[in-house]
Amino acid sequence: MVMKGMKILVVDDEQTYCDVLKMIFTDKGYIVDTCNNGVEAIRMLEANYYDLVVTDLRMPVMDGFELLLEIKKREYDVEVILLTAFGKVETAVEAMKNGAFTYVTKGSDPEELLVEIKKVKELRDLKKKNQVLSEKITTDYMLESRNENYQRVLMLAERAAASDSGILILGESGTGKEVIASYIHNKSLRNTGNFMEVNCQAISESILESELFGHEKGSFTGASQKRIGHFEASNGGTLFLDEIGGVSYGLQGKLLKAIENKKIYRVGSSTPIDVDFRLITATNRNLKEDIDNDLFRGDLFYRISTIVLELPALRERREDIPLFIDYFINKYSKELGIENVEMSDNVRTLLENYDYPGNIRELKNVIERLLVLSDRGKIIEEYLPSEIATGKKVPVIDKLEFDYTQSLRDYRKKAEKAYIEELLRQYPDDMDKVSEILSITRRQLFNKMTEFELK
Repeated sequence: MVMKGMKILVVDDEQTYCDVLKMIFTDKGYIVDTCNNGVEAIRMLEANYYDLVVTDLRMPVMDGFELLLEIKKREYDVEVILLTAFGKVETAVEAMKNGAFTYVTKGSDPEELLVEIKKVKELRDLKKKNQVLSEKITTDYMLESRNENYQRVLMLAERAAASDSGILILGESGTGKEVIASYIHNKSLRNTGNFMEVNCQAISESILESELFGHEKGSFTGASQKRIGHFEASNGGTLFLDEIGGVSYGLQGKLLKAIENKKIYRVGSSTPIDVDFRLITATNRNLKEDIDNDLFRGDLFYRISTIVLELPALRERREDIPLFIDYFINKYSKELGIENVEMSDNVRTLLENYDYPGNIRELKNVIERLLVLSDRGKIIEEYLPSEIATGKKVPVIDKLEFDYTQSLRDYRKKAEKAYIEELLRQYPDDMDKVSEILSITRRQLFNKMTEFELK
């Protein structure tokens, strides 16, 4: 079985030898970079994530032993295997005392080196599984990542947590914006306070104002008692406004005033209430375009976006898909009481190769489905959603041209037509498949095609 997910940095002053090792390691499924001295290796370790450094002991500029000491000094999370020659076994043994994983005689059978690399892989896999289990005890999310862009987001998020600056998190639906917001809260000095989350797009405007600001008894029909809103509840903690792009223009002005003055008024009251909160917002919309179209206030945007974090889509961090698969299998197998989960290599390959237009949320739902349908944990290809099993991508309507004079009914028809039209392009000779994806009958599909004048 191919050993996936290991990223190796080969360091040797002989480029030919680097190329040979890269060819051997790549053939085994590893991801390999090379460089020619220790100083260059440190620069690459600063900029990239690696699981293992395989380095020659004798090199100019900075030798392998000095490189090892520098790696340990900087506390990089990476194992080191030394390649030694010329009978320098004593130096290699000394290197192991200073934290090297092992040493291998340079020029020996490559299989010996591959065996040691496999040991590193197994050790790191075990550590990562233990880390996931440890995280599961205190959180309901996973932040482990091999993706450089996501690692950079985490680094910026941790730095930003130390301040009270407004943070705007951008990304497609399902990329885990609420996870990053929660992570920032937990890393901040406000972590003993409440973390209050509101999805602004999921609540009507009239109810949203009451949810945020609270209301007094009798302030509107149905207000039978006084209610504290999320601004007050987040006092001393963090308020996370998800999908802030869905807030009406009128309510945006009230939000801006509350953010700037740190004072709010409950609905039905003229008494100001002081609030001390850290604000994090998120959206999947292009707020700068919305500003140009007079849909979002520019002053509010600049108030909430002191720090902007952009989350990559799951298809842009494919190296993390295996981690999420294992994480969600562990999560749902525990919840469902399944002790042993069996998944064929083919099913795993299909899961790893899919693009997940719904991002992490979609992958989570797929794994939950597989475990629910499984026979005592045995997952077979038959249980996969058709779009994953066939390797075809289900179209996602990310954005339609907006006509803001259009009724909601007309807009829904426009989106429905575009979605069906794209499905027909994907499956031109399989109306049953299109009907299955749409969850309608074949006859209903033909009626829709007639209505929208689709061939």
